[in-house]
Amino acid sequence: MSVEAHTDAAVHAEHPPTNTGMSHPKVGMWTFLASECLLFGALISTYLLYRGRVGEFRGPIPHDVYDIPFTSVSSFVLLMSSLTMVLALAAIQKGDERRLRVWLIATAALGMVFISGQVYEFTSFVEEGLTLRTNVASTAFFVLTGFHGAHVTIGILMLLSLHRMSLAGKIPQERSEAVELVGLYWHFVDIVWIVIFTLVYLVPAPTQPGGG
Repeated sequence: MSVEAHTDAAVHAEHPPTNTGMSHPKVGMWTFLASECLLFGALISTYLLYRGRVGEFRGPIPHDVYDIPFTSVSSFVLLMSSLTMVLALAAIQKGDERRLRVWLIATAALGMVFISGQVYEFTSFVEEGLTLRTNVASTAFFVLTGFHGAHVTIGILMLLSLHRMSLAGKIPQERSEAVELVGLYWHFVDIVWIVIFTLVYLVPAPTQPGGG
């Protein structure tokens, strides 16, 4: 039996395929992401329901303080990180651990730029009078975007962990699935942001002063 055959057998022994043809870790990741779709669907629906309402409180609603050009640039940075994530996976699948580490750091750095932009945006919103407690619309906005930001932060920590593992020689070519799983999570948070940016930032909000 060839070396390649031995390696392939070892990989399948470590992560045997399920009836779907995917390994158990990959099935687990897809199941987790499916549950996350339901969670973000609920958060987005809640925001869309309350986006133009202020309830018994007064103050600006999110659409009054948005900086669309700034958020567009920040969104572009996050989307570019999906490309670097693809390059990281392609590198390890070819056995190029050095380039894997380069693209992992690049992806994490782009994610950090996005989070920094979100922190700046939140700070500017607070200065303009929009806080978590200003009204129901602002509460729904901060919970939704803050929750997504937390997911991006977790993704960054996962990327840095992969980088550290690679430096320790723990991610050889035959263990590329570890990078693939993190890549699935990262692409998911990017896709969710596309939906959030489109529905939350670009779709006009109906103004309902005093609405319940």
